[in-house]
Amino acid sequence: MTTHPSTHHRPADGFVGDVIPVELDGTVWLYYLLDERPDAPPLERITGMPWAAVTTTDFVTFEDHGVVLPSGGPDASDHDCYTGSVVRGDDGTLHLFSTGHNPHVTVETDRGQGDVQVVCHATSDGDPTSWTKHPEWDLPALPGYAPEDWRDPFVHRPSADGPWQMLIATRRPDEPYRRSGLVARLESDDLVTWRDAEPLWAPHRFIAHECPDVFRWGDWWYLVYSEFSDAFCTRYRTATSPDGPWLAPADDAVDGRAFYAAKTVAFGDDRFFVGWIATKEGERDAGAWQWAGTMATLQAHQRPDGSLRFDLPERLQRAYADEVDVTDAFGPTNGAAGSVGHDAQSRYAAWVGPELPTEALVSIDLDVDADTRAFGVLLRTSDDAEEGYALRLEPDRRRMVLDRWPRGSTGGEQWQVLGDVPHAVELERPVPLDPGQHRIVVHLDGDICVVVVDGSVALSTRLYDRPSGRLGLFAQDGGFTLRRVTVATR
Repeated sequence: MTTHPSTHHRPADGFVGDVIPVELDGTVWLYYLLDERPDAPPLERITGMPWAAVTTTDFVTFEDHGVVLPSGGPDASDHDCYTGSVVRGDDGTLHLFSTGHNPHVTVETDRGQGDVQVVCHATSDGDPTSWTKHPEWDLPALPGYAPEDWRDPFVHRPSADGPWQMLIATRRPDEPYRRSGLVARLESDDLVTWRDAEPLWAPHRFIAHECPDVFRWGDWWYLVYSEFSDAFCTRYRTATSPDGPWLAPADDAVDGRAFYAAKTVAFGDDRFFVGWIATKEGERDAGAWQWAGTMATLQAHQRPDGSLRFDLPERLQRAYADEVDVTDAFGPTNGAAGSVGHDAQSRYAAWVGPELPTEALVSIDLDVDADTRAFGVLLRTSDDAEEGYALRLEPDRRRMVLDRWPRGSTGGEQWQVLGDVPHAVELERPVPLDPGQHRIVVHLDGDICVVVVDGSVALSTRLYDRPSGRLGLFAQDGGFTLRRVTVATR
């Protein structure tokens, strides 16, 4: 049997943290923080966090380049090399900006002792895997900003004849903590000496706007950031100028809780958001979400009003070329001539189809009846549809959620089955579900699951407890007409 490497990169010796994507000479370089999850506490670690890198031209296959920016060691400002950006200067020199952190270097802050963060700088004469560090160019927090929150430098040039800009995720230490985050803006004429400028965005809403990223697409400008004080997710804003004002679209989230710290890269005419799907403690569905995980990519598509829809990369979808139509496996009652009917009483119906491969691209086309309360997809379900995962779409609430059964238990009594937790509350996405035609695409890759509805709304997660099972469909208080179901593999 021929096996394929995962379409979601994860190194053999660790996990993928924040990704720093950049296109160089026709290849997408995906630098990332290599989280090796050492057992030693931070102050006892001799080596900190490095950058590693993979390259791709299709977001399906990856060439691993290993560690490209090592930790500076226990005495260096970049004991930990955290998130940043890579740009090419006017003379062709590559400049790498990163966040330097050393747990031994602390400062008194508005909230007690804190670890200092600085912007570090390295250069390359053209080899994206070979960097010369310049500790003499370290850039600590400027006056008025929190020295323990001075990170994720994103360097770009909004106009060819203007100065370079560096965006920094930082805070104002004299403001209420939960609303003190802002995106600071610095300017430079040579990429070495930087001066303070008017902040790019200070909405007085979040603790931090991590991994800021700005890009232009046609007539629109976009600000991308990740936050954890309102909901753990990556968000975006739109504007018609690189200076703002930055406005929120109707759905400003890129994905749900599991997909974090996404930054973007243009490749040809396309724009990709690359982040990581978090692991869970103990590799169990009930485990707590962890920092870092497996690299994942969504492709953005621009609407006329500037808002974005998110889908699986087109190249990735084409890679699953071995397609099997399994519509008939769900029986004649689910054919084009028969949907689940309405009646005066609450009703639930489910149909179980074929066994799901470990890796597959599942596509479901159906027409939803008016007034249907819920419908969806059963993943890795049991033969009787009792146990497994349920992607539930709820038209009246205009949302999709991920549920599972059994959910867990708090005791031995019949009612202690987490009935008051009707879905994974952090895995909820708004999606329009008007009566009529809809398409649901599910990408399964081992314990990774990425769902996209109507090529617009994405929800990523982990499926740990049930590594296998069948594909199913269900409807609740309503119905649908099934048009087509396919399961594709590579």
